[in-house]
Amino acid sequence: MSEHPLYTNRLAQQKSLYLLQHAHNPVDWYPWGEEAFQAAKSQNKPIFLSIGYATCHWCHVMERESFENVEVAQLMNNVFINIKVDREELPDVDNLYMEFAQSMMAGAAGWPLNVILTPELQPFFAATYLPPYSSHGMMGLIDLILRIGELWSSEDRTKILVQAEKIVEMFSGSVHTKGHELIDSSLIPATADLLYKMADPIYGGIKGAPKFPIGYQYSFMMRYYKSSKDSRALFLVERTLDMMHRGGIYDHLGGGFSRYSVDEQWLVPHFEKMLYDNAILAQSYLEVWQLTKNPLYRQICEEILNYVLRDMTHLEGGFYSAEDADSEGHEGLFYTWPYEEVMQVLGSEGELFCAFYNITPHGNFEGRNILHTLLTLKEFASQQHRSEEELQALFEQQRRRLWEVREKRVHPLKDDKILSAWNGLMIYSLAEAGKAFQNDTYLHAAVKAARFIKKYLWQEQKLLRRWREGQAMFPGSLDEYAFMIRASLALFEANAGVEWLEWALDMTQHLKENYKEEGGAFYQTDGSDKNLILRRCQFSDGAEPSGNAIHAENLLKLYQITYREEFLQQAEDIFKAVKEYLENYPPGYCYHVMNLHRYYDKKAPTLVIALNSKKEHEQALKQALAQHFIPHQAVIWQTQDPELEDCLPFLREQRVQNDQTTLYICHEGVCQKPLQDLPAMLEVIEKL
Repeated sequence: MSEHPLYTNRLAQQKSLYLLQHAHNPVDWYPWGEEAFQAAKSQNKPIFLSIGYATCHWCHVMERESFENVEVAQLMNNVFINIKVDREELPDVDNLYMEFAQSMMAGAAGWPLNVILTPELQPFFAATYLPPYSSHGMMGLIDLILRIGELWSSEDRTKILVQAEKIVEMFSGSVHTKGHELIDSSLIPATADLLYKMADPIYGGIKGAPKFPIGYQYSFMMRYYKSSKDSRALFLVERTLDMMHRGGIYDHLGGGFSRYSVDEQWLVPHFEKMLYDNAILAQSYLEVWQLTKNPLYRQICEEILNYVLRDMTHLEGGFYSAEDADSEGHEGLFYTWPYEEVMQVLGSEGELFCAFYNITPHGNFEGRNILHTLLTLKEFASQQHRSEEELQALFEQQRRRLWEVREKRVHPLKDDKILSAWNGLMIYSLAEAGKAFQNDTYLHAAVKAARFIKKYLWQEQKLLRRWREGQAMFPGSLDEYAFMIRASLALFEANAGVEWLEWALDMTQHLKENYKEEGGAFYQTDGSDKNLILRRCQFSDGAEPSGNAIHAENLLKLYQITYREEFLQQAEDIFKAVKEYLENYPPGYCYHVMNLHRYYDKKAPTLVIALNSKKEHEQALKQALAQHFIPHQAVIWQTQDPELEDCLPFLREQRVQNDQTTLYICHEGVCQKPLQDLPAMLEVIEKL
């Protein structure tokens, strides 16, 4: 960008990287807010609402082609009040207009999302990427602007306004918040059966392309396998996670996964890396390691977490949001390799590396190579008549050398805003990995990030959504609270202190008072923003699980920890509300099904571990709990802290006995005989 750009608009005052990317467009952009809404009303113009995010490839394309085009910009400025929204800063705005768009476009919506609104913010047209000029039967943005301008200045404007009102009325009438009956447990195996039918038995994941990693589906299947012993569930989890790791969607040099694969083989990714994907997938690989003890899964989990700690972490501990797919104007340039460069870096032993990672002179992506493996290391070693251990050490060294060369390239844009919801997902995975691997680095990173959120985004007993360059903004939605409550409970269970349980309880109370429909589920917002024309409950899972689903899990966990019936009742309200959706298409609400599994698990244990003054057996018990996949457990470390006992009064009855570390195992508030003998404690944990 020139030091003296020709154009500067209102977005130059914003903190969002996405909005700043458009700050020097000739389009007269407004941020979402009163100034734009009043301008639309006073000038009697429709609103051009354009929604995207900083690492969105097609958003960049549309900006280059259209929003930097003076001809297009002049037309937009004449006809519209133009508003830019970062979907990651204002997901409630994005979700609302995405739902409208999907109804208008028969479900084929994505980003950039462009919606035309009346001055009252009611939608009447939606499109995704549009080229500036019409061609090959595809409408261009210029033709759209001229057509809307013509309609708006004619008698047809009345028809547009009526149509927009009807669209909003239709959605208002369909707002669903509550139900009356619980879902039967038979839905759990029925969901697994549906996922078997949808699954790709060769490459894993769901059949077809593009292919998205859906980590929480794999978590559901692992829990189903644990209870049913249906080997198909574990087979599909392992096949999916194996093939994803072998594919180009995985960064074999730096760790971490890209957003999705454009093909069914996980080969060619859309190269952007998102914090939420990597947080959820780290959990998936951690859990399958606990279930199978396959060291490869632990390695992948650690590589994901190490990538985040190395490249995506603020000095004070919060986690950045994403890395772009593009660098130097080309998608995937940073991650792909010419054959000649690999050979030049690795020398004579490069041929073996190229054979394993399928690097060829002609390449597999625009003349360059995406690293991927067709064979497992064991299969390749056998084929080459080499030791698996020898090749593993060699390839690790070679990957390191290539990574060091890659680090000198121009890096993709890093979106360094810190979002409390996505941080909640990563804090949870780090805390769980810290426990499972007995790795204090991960646990300390989780605590540090949680303290960052608490310091900068927890203000006046409310959670804010986004922090960047010292500025915290935007009221938190259900997702912010639900994901951070889940993270806080994970820290409490990791024995990081009672403060995390207290914070989780404070946030849970705030949700109950400000987001919950009486007798029903939780709204996405607290209803205070008068510019959101509808207040809705969101139940379906997307790239992340739904806030209602995550919070149902929180409430069940809190019930196990506190034995307070109100938490169980609130979770049941969510189950009743989601019943009709689950019965129609359970795979779209998979996290709810996973919660049902916990709800109907009458053996779900609460473990109270009362440590004696020497903290005897603490490490042995932590290791035993970490080594086993016990998905529905809740763990309380009883340290006879008065603050903890005030929070959980029943702990006064579950203290150390005979000055020996004591284990209490309880089911629905009924506890078995306490144990002090370490072998007996380990045996009971193993049986869980």
